[in-house]
Amino acid sequence: MQANWPPHALGKEPEMSRKTALYQRHLSSGGKMVEFAGFEMPISYGKGVMSEAKRVRSSVGLFDVSHMGEIEVKGTDALRFVNRIITNDANLLKEFQVQYTCMCYPDGGIVDDLLVYRLPDKHLLVVNASNTLKDYEWIQDNRIDFDGSVLIKNTSSDVSQLAVQGPASQSVVEKLADFDLNEVAYYWSRYGRVAGKEVLLSRTGYTGEDGFEIYCNPEDAVHLWDEILEAGAEHQIEPVGLGARDLLRLEMGYCLYGNDIDETTTPLEAGLAWVTKLSKDEFVGRDALAKQKEEGVRRLLAGFELSGRSIGRYGYPILVQGRSVGFVTSGNFSPNIEKTVGLGYVDVKCRKTGTEIEIEARGRRIQGVLAGTPFVKGTSLRR
Repeated sequence: MQANWPPHALGKEPEMSRKTALYQRHLSSGGKMVEFAGFEMPISYGKGVMSEAKRVRSSVGLFDVSHMGEIEVKGTDALRFVNRIITNDANLLKEFQVQYTCMCYPDGGIVDDLLVYRLPDKHLLVVNASNTLKDYEWIQDNRIDFDGSVLIKNTSSDVSQLAVQGPASQSVVEKLADFDLNEVAYYWSRYGRVAGKEVLLSRTGYTGEDGFEIYCNPEDAVHLWDEILEAGAEHQIEPVGLGARDLLRLEMGYCLYGNDIDETTTPLEAGLAWVTKLSKDEFVGRDALAKQKEEGVRRLLAGFELSGRSIGRYGYPILVQGRSVGFVTSGNFSPNIEKTVGLGYVDVKCRKTGTEIEIEARGRRIQGVLAGTPFVKGTSLRR
């Protein structure tokens, strides 16, 4: 999930954009700020992307992800409505459980990937920052049969979000929480107090490590940030920017909206059939996806590893035996396994782990092989 930016567009200087409640904390920590999705956000801090990615894998890091979008759905028909606009099955959610899913257009193309929280009085949809307005309008457009029974509100401006990620994350947050974190299982949530502030906390994240995402009032964000950094000092906690966030998700093979998935790709092509419940009676895009499954997908998202340090960039052709069979969607060097890795769409006939490939990069060819994901094994969620 949860998109940050197309990596090939990184490096823009901040334009007229919004600042999160933690903007001054980013500056005082040496954050390198760029514009993304209408916000000024830190790509990295003083030690750089690679160091931050290693810190999260080895210990713990703290992210500001307040740019993410939050959309509330309430009303007597909220559950039925949410189930109609997502590919997963919201009926399976128990109170305070969280679900990863997609929203699709009628042709099966992906509107966005997102998290759905089932809370006591509402469903909370957490969407990608660059898609918040688009998603909100699309959700409103699909409410036509639910007038009066469903209320939809974009609450993004009223929410700040912090993420504590890494094997030491529980040791840090449990110092501040007034409840037992062992009672919050993976992809579950609860209300409570952290550092004396009322929050919604979930055991979720975008790194493949154990960790927590904390939703709070913007006026409480600086206090929580400072308290978490102090509580994590013994674990050498550090602020982590969006550059490392993107690298960490790539190491796990997680999709990034705008690169690996978009309106031209379907969940079945992207390896997201596991969140696409065609057994449901109805959801937007179901007929197109059922037809694609019946006919068979022609391309699939695959992982790859390359020789040396050259990186496969977005859009670079992927070749097998000299023939173009697809294209790169994401690529970077992983400091945690010391390999260059990436994702890309390839012809389904070629998608076999170990297949030798070449990436065509500006007149030269980089050798590599198709590889399974996650690229990083034995994370704190998978031990």
